[in-house]
Amino acid sequence: MAAPVLFVLVLLFATETVTARVVSEERHCFSQSHAFKGLCFSSDNCAGVCKTEKFPSGECKMHGAMPKCFCKVVC
Repeated sequence: MAAPVLFVLVLLFATETVTARVVSEERHCFSQSHAFKGLCFSSDNCAGVCKTEKFPSGECKMHGAMPKCFCKVVC
């Protein structure tokens, strides 16, 4: 009874490990948003604006001394 349960747990762990490696190897390209106005303090707001610019997401990043909205895409 314990062997099948152990096998399933090992299988789940192995699958999760492979998935984590694939996600961590993705490279992201950033482009400063043209539609976001003002300083960026909320990555959620930034991501919403980036979606209107046909990007899948966005995040606030420092650009010089000010936080700006950068749209993010897997490249």
